[in-house]
Formats: sequence, structure tokens, C-alpha cells
Amino acid sequence: MDEEAVAAEVAVRRFGWLHDLTRYQWTVFLVAWLGWALDTTDFGLFALVLRPALTDLLGGHPSSAQIGQIGGMLGTMGLLGWAFGGFIFGVLADYIGRVRSLALSILVFSVFTACQGFVEAPWQLAVFRFLAGLGTGAELVVGIPLVAEAFAHVHRAKIAGIMMTGAGFGGVLSAAIYGLIGPYGWRYVFFAGIAPALLLFVIRRGMVEPEQFRVVRARRQALSASTTMSAEDREFLRFVPLQLFNRQQRRNTFIGLLFALGTLLALWTSTIWLPTIQSLMLEKDGITGVAAITRISRSQALYYIGGLIGYGALGFLADAIGRRPTIALYNIGALVVGLTLYLGVHSYGPYPYLLPLLGFCLTGVMAAHAVYLPELFATHVRATGVSFCNGTGRVVTSFGPLAAGLLVAHLGGSFNTAAGIMMGWVLLSVLAMILSRETRGTALPE
Repeated sequence: MDEEAVAAEVAVRRFGWLHDLTRYQWTVFLVAWLGWALDTTDFGLFALVLRPALTDLLGGHPSSAQIGQIGGMLGTMGLLGWAFGGFIFGVLADYIGRVRSLALSILVFSVFTACQGFVEAPWQLAVFRFLAGLGTGAELVVGIPLVAEAFAHVHRAKIAGIMMTGAGFGGVLSAAIYGLIGPYGWRYVFFAGIAPALLLFVIRRGMVEPEQFRVVRARRQALSASTTMSAEDREFLRFVPLQLFNRQQRRNTFIGLLFALGTLLALWTSTIWLPTIQSLMLEKDGITGVAAITRISRSQALYYIGGLIGYGALGFLADAIGRRPTIALYNIGALVVGLTLYLGVHSYGPYPYLLPLLGFCLTGVMAAHAVYLPELFATHVRATGVSFCNGTGRVVTSFGPLAAGLLVAHLGGSFNTAAGIMMGWVLLSVLAMILSRETRGTALPE
């Protein structure tokens, strides 16, 4: 056999599993991927326009301390909306279905993101950040169980990891939109947020609930009509959030929450300042205006490209060496690169080289929310379990940007030092992996 034939055979063995996927599975994957991509586009755009928006809304000449404090408050409101939206829609998804909940969340996100372009004061921006966050948080925590159940028996870790690459694409898209629209003003950047509503047309055309959820719904309906029930049946019908703390689920709930706290705190309390840090460094070199926007746009794109690769690789690594060691390696890598970037670098030059590595580790580990969290919970509590861990983590994390902003003021305007300190939160995720159980090679709980 010649070299070309051998290469072709290897390629078929490596990617042949894609032929096993059904049209329904491809549709679920595409919708979840696009939803997550558009979510991260919103957060990326917010970080990019944060400084110019506040400069405009605060009269034109705010101090670094003002931007830090008010920007932190705005970040907090967005993450609070994400947290509460994720929890509310997560519970709804375990009762009314994954597909209907996802469609509603996209509508909420699109409308209130566009509304941010009309604000005239920081408090109005905070209100719309919160309301848009309700839909943003929901799309992720509903999409995760939807994908896990649609691919329950077919390469679910790989698919979940690839699905999360939508976040990397969203980051690249946000950088591109900022580079294209940013020079015309920050308001036009927010107006682009209406685009996700187009996904509703895809969702309304033929998407049905996964088989595992349909079985749960049928059991609920049958038990509701029954006059005799066992203790197990009564527990099954108990309000879903309360079931997360029963004897069967409470350890998994604790592990999932600890993991979510570590990854989310490190991500959102440090990277929200990345564009601001870069703009200040470029100002030292005399680079401002459109020239600075162009460089920041490119470097942010590199960061998100690194994250995209990290997302896609996590599922394959998790299948190869296990969920726990993969997540731990990502977290340790994020800590090392993050401390180097924020505390060891004092000029803009190294940023385009270090940002892809930071993106790979710090952003890429978020794929584990889709790979690992749904494997901890049974179908009838899965969306609620994912949303509780992710949502509670975001409630706590929502105060992180505010704390980081106050820390900036306390440190005399040093965004770098504040971001470096916040990177230490990844150690909570490492601790979670030490205490957790391995789920590689096990069936998705039913």
C-alpha cells in the first residue's frame, strides 16, 4: 500500500465516526454551537466597548478608577443576569423541555442586547446587561444537556468539546465586529446583537426533544395520574432543585459547584480587563485611536483562536486520558500563563504570543462544563444540576469583576496586578478534580 493510500485509511479511521451522526444530531449540534457562539460574541463585544462606552456615558474624561469601579459593576450585572437566567431556564428545561426553553432564551438575549445601544446613562446599561444576561446564561445551560442527551451513546465528550468551540468562534467574531463597526461608535456594536434572533427560525423547524427527556416526561405524566407511589417515585416528583441535595446527588452537586467556581472566577475577573490593559500599554507607545483598535482587535482574535483550539481539544483529551487529569492540566496551564502575562510582562510586545496560550487553557477549560457536568447528573435533574453549578458559580463570579474593579482602585489603577491576583481562583477547580470521580467510559446517567 502506497503512502497516499495509508494516509487516506488513517483519515477514515480518525474521522469516520462523524458518519455515524444522524441529521437530528447535526441539527442539535449546530443550534447549540451557534447559540454559544453568539453568547460569547456578546461578552467579547462588551469587554471591547467597555472603555469607550463609559468614557462617553461619563462625560468624556473619566479616570481609570471610575472606569474600573463602574465597569466592574456592569460586569457584575451581566453575570448576575447570566446566573439567574441559567438557573431559571435550567429548571424550566427539566419541566417544559430543552428545545422550547432554548428558543425563549435566544429571544430574550437578542432583544435586550440590542437595547444596550440606546442607553444614555451607566445605570441603564446595567439594567439591560442584566436582562440580556438572563437569555445568555440560559442558552448555555440548556444547550449542554440537550447536546449530552442527543449524543448520549455516540462520542458525547468529543461532540460536547467541539460544540464549545462556538465560544472561540464567538470571540473571533466579536473581535471582527469590533474592528469593522467599532470605529463608527460603540452603540452600533450593541445593535448587532439582534442577529441571534435568526436562530429561532432554525429551532422552530423540526427540532424535537431528546429521547431521554421524553422518557422522563412520560414517567412524570404517568406518576401524576397514579394513586399509589413508592418512596422512589415521590422523590422523583419532588421539586427538581431540592433533589440536587439528596443522598444520591449532593456530592456531585458540590463537586460541580467547586469546579464551576474555579473556572468562572478566574475567567471573568481577569479577562474583562484584557482590552483595557492592552489599550493602556499601547498608549505608552503613543498608539491610540483606530490604530489601537486594530491591534487590540487582532490580539483578542488570537486569544479567542487559542480558546477555540482549547475547546475542541478538551473532549478528545478527556476521552484519551480522563476527565479529571485533563481539567487539572488546563487549570494549571492557565495559572502559569496568566501570571506570566499579567505580572511578568510590562510591554505590549509579548501579548500576541502569550494570548493564544492563555485562551487555550483559561477559555478552553470551559468545554468541561459541557463534557463533565452533565455526566454527574441523571436526566430528570440534569439541566437543573448544570444550571445550579454554573449559575451559582456565576452569582458568586458576578461580584468578581466588581471586586476586581475595586482592587484596581486600591492598587492605584493597576489593572495588571488585579487581573494576576484573580487568576489564583483556578486552584478551586484543581481541588474539585482531586475530590471528584472519573466518568470516562461510563454511560450517561438516565
